[in-house]
Formats: sequence, C-alpha cells, structure tokens
Amino acid sequence: MSTAVFPGTFDPPTNGHLDVIARASAAFGEVIVAAGVNLSKQRMFEVDERIAMLTEVAAPYPNVRIDTFEGLLVEYCRAQGAGVIVKGLRSAADYDYELQMAQLNHAMTGVDTMFLPTRSENAFISSSWVKEIARLGGEVASFVPPGVHARLLQKL
Repeated sequence: MSTAVFPGTFDPPTNGHLDVIARASAAFGEVIVAAGVNLSKQRMFEVDERIAMLTEVAAPYPNVRIDTFEGLLVEYCRAQGAGVIVKGLRSAADYDYELQMAQLNHAMTGVDTMFLPTRSENAFISSSWVKEIARLGGEVASFVPPGVHARLLQKL
C-alpha cells in the first residue's frame, strides 16, 4: 500500500486539518502527518506541543503516524518512502500557490501531490485566523478539536 505525507505547521491543528487527515487515511495505506520545524518562524506552540495535539486528533486513524521534519519536504518524503504529498485546498489562491510547489516537487524528485478540496464548513478556517481570533478574545471552539481548544485557552 502507498504512503502519503500530509505536511504543515499545524499551529494549531484545526478541524480542516482533521478533515484532511480523515480523508487521506481512507485513501492511503499509511499517512504521515508531518509537522514542519522551522526555527526561523515564531510559533504559538512548540513542536512537541503540536505533535501531542496531532497525536490526539489522529488517534482514531490507525494508519496515521505523526512525525516532524526539517529541510526539504521532498527529501523527507524520499526518506520515508512516500510517493505522494497530500495538500488541503481552501481557495483558488491556495491552488495557485500549491500547484507551483507541486510541480517543483515533482520535477525535483518525482513525488506527486494530491489536492483535497476543503469541505465548505472548513473553507474559512486557518490556524492563523484561529490564533488571531483567540488572542482577541473571540470564540474558536467550533474551528478546532476540543483538546486543541483546551490547549489554546491554556496558552493564552
């Protein structure tokens, strides 16, 4: 069976991420949810916190594994034996950006990208917006899994 990598920062994981995890787990033998580690970027949650949240939300899917990576995603895919990158798309703007990246990744290593369009109820959800709304005192419980919501409230 094939292995796919679903990469992201997952800072924090949202219901949109969870939807992609669920759908990818039904399509592939193994899905590696890979939280990127980029020390130059400021994150709300440290990598170990993101891994803990992802492990919790992915628990219902036995073929999903949580990991981290640094450097080029395609090199990580090659090391994991994954031939497919899974990307969720919320809008045409996401598609324009991700298509170029998919073409570049394929040209570099032959790794393909599969796009999963978001479900309409998740189309407006992003980790950045969730953090901003929460920082300003807004309610975000409907945008993130319950365990993530609890950690977000603790962090703030």
